[in-house]
Amino acid sequence: MRDPKRRPTHPGAILREDVLPSLGMTQKEFAERLGVSRLTVSAVLHEKRAVTADMAMRLGRLLGNGPEIWLRMQQTLDLWVLTQRGGYEGIQTLNAA
Repeated sequence: MRDPKRRPTHPGAILREDVLPSLGMTQKEFAERLGVSRLTVSAVLHEKRAVTADMAMRLGRLLGNGPEIWLRMQQTLDLWVLTQRGGYEGIQTLNAA
């Protein structure tokens, strides 16, 4: 079980630290295989850009593990960031009719 106080890992960090080194690929080669620009890959790897549904499809197809894992990682991070930021406390929950 993960520590809710710890920031979830960005999917780009997994790609940068684990996936690319194990594949022995450069960012350029990885981008070409994904069918996106090197700048797009670089932005994801350096956690400047989120993994979109389109990128998740590409990653899942290329790596053979499906898009869901990449979307789940991104969603977990996004929700954690929003929870830390706050601002939702004033929204009242509706009572069921």
